Amino acid sequence: MSRVVIRPVQASDASELVAANLASIDLHEPWVSPCRDHASFLGYLARCDGDRSIGFIARERESGRVVGVVNLSEIVRGFFQSAYMGYYGMAGMNGRGLMGETVSLVVAHAFRELGLHRLEANIQPTNEPSRALVKRLGFRQEGYSPRYLKIDGEWRDHERWAVLADEWRR
Repeated sequence: MSRVVIRPVQASDASELVAANLASIDLHEPWVSPCRDHASFLGYLARCDGDRSIGFIARERESGRVVGVVNLSEIVRGFFQSAYMGYYGMAGMNGRGLMGETVSLVVAHAFRELGLHRLEANIQPTNEPSRALVKRLGFRQEGYSPRYLKIDGEWRDHERWAVLADEWRR
């Protein structure tokens, strides 16, 4: 049994998620800038429409504490059946393999329940923990994109990592 449970983010997660993100600034920067106040949480929640974007909150099964977040965005149906995946963990919950379990659960959900064919994670080259996580889960590096995503006001280089449904063995 997994040590974490995942579910789509809900309005009731606002204060706890914002507090966890604020407590995790040193862990997140410069990789990601998640919601850090109620207004930005509401924007995030609105983007998680369940159609083109789904945000999953992960909680430790035993304590109920927030472990992290995994987002599936730009979900494209039709002939593509693909999405981008982003994720981040919380300070105090890191270093225990919980985010590996979390990402694995979301990938399995994306392939089995959502019927997606491909997931792509874009990771900054110096973000060793995230690179190691996707590599451990069987993603392959497909390429390198200079100045690919704008994070915290700066265009940042990213590596593109992907996995296909028929490659997923978990």
